[in-house]
Amino acid sequence: MQLLTVVGIVLGYLLAGSVLVERIFNWPGIGLYAWNAMLSNDLAAIQGFILLAAVIYVLLNLTIDVLYAFVDPRIRFA
Repeated sequence: MQLLTVVGIVLGYLLAGSVLVERIFNWPGIGLYAWNAMLSNDLAAIQGFILLAAVIYVLLNLTIDVLYAFVDPRIRFA
């Protein structure tokens, strides 16, 4: 049970850390795109990145909550 919670938290940190990792190693990706958008004050690109990250994080947490019903038989959907 706790493993699912930890996996969800770690994947959220990985999503947030993509900007830093891609900037340090100069890997092309959405994190580097967001970094360059921040440097050039491209507000639409920054909002798009934040919206995408938020949607992925919410879907990830929803998936983990649904998996709890399959892992633990005491938890059922109402």
